[in-house]
Amino acid sequence: MTTARREQSFDHFKEHDMGMADGHNPNEWSLNADWRPAEVDTERASAARMYDYYLDGSHNFEVDRVKAEEVLAVLPEARTFARQNRSFLRRAVQYGVEHGVRQFLDLGSGLPTAGNVHEIAQRAVPDARVIYVDNEPVAVTHSLDLLRNNPYATCIHEDIRRPNSVLHHPDTKRLIDFSRPLMVVMCAVLHFLSDEHRPAEIVRAYSDALASGSYLALSHATATDYPEQLAHVIEIYRQTQNTAHLRSRSEVTAMLAPFEHLVFPGVVYTPEWRPEHWADIGDPAESLAFAAVALHP
Repeated sequence: MTTARREQSFDHFKEHDMGMADGHNPNEWSLNADWRPAEVDTERASAARMYDYYLDGSHNFEVDRVKAEEVLAVLPEARTFARQNRSFLRRAVQYGVEHGVRQFLDLGSGLPTAGNVHEIAQRAVPDARVIYVDNEPVAVTHSLDLLRNNPYATCIHEDIRRPNSVLHHPDTKRLIDFSRPLMVVMCAVLHFLSDEHRPAEIVRAYSDALASGSYLALSHATATDYPEQLAHVIEIYRQTQNTAHLRSRSEVTAMLAPFEHLVFPGVVYTPEWRPEHWADIGDPAESLAFAAVALHP
């Protein structure tokens, strides 16, 4: 697939999602104070809204754009990171659907943007069940608005660090059958948890709830190849609502221990995980993130 075709594919998803099914004008959204959730923090940048900006989305505020531009000035590859992460998410969900998964729990889902989990899954299986989970008010509000006519998908306002609250939420219990295979999606979220939050234990808590044949799709930012630039980026994120904690391939691999079996090719850079065409990989290190899909025994 050529670069032009990849961009066209991304734009197709973007147009489908940003086509104003939610009734809001993307050019006016951030100025529409009446629509903003009352609890939203507009004084400090949000990682979810900055990520939306990297993807050329419109659901962000000036404070988010300023911080995102600071990041891009130091590390232009941040846009590559976001796009490659989104592409990995799409391939992972498609893999799940092809292997019989009909339910998805997307943890730290962020703002709806190009190629949402429910769009990917329900394109193949119209009644696939999807629960999005986020603690960012704008992400939850916009997700709920987008999904208001979708009986098989919703978004809950919860903190992924509270697995019991997520797993026992009424909407989770309404849509998800934990006796059947489920794909848990943790894309570009665990690097916002410090070691004090014990991310590996959080992964294990979710894995303990899964039936045999379930999957975890995980991606995680790393400073392996751009240590100096990413040191600056981490400092920028310290000034936002979400501090970043980047990890090595071995640390990411250790988080997958409860799953025992890694889907080939294991823990690799995001574009290296089962690409549709080898030409799509480019320079894998520019993706700034490792990714894997693991099978629950």
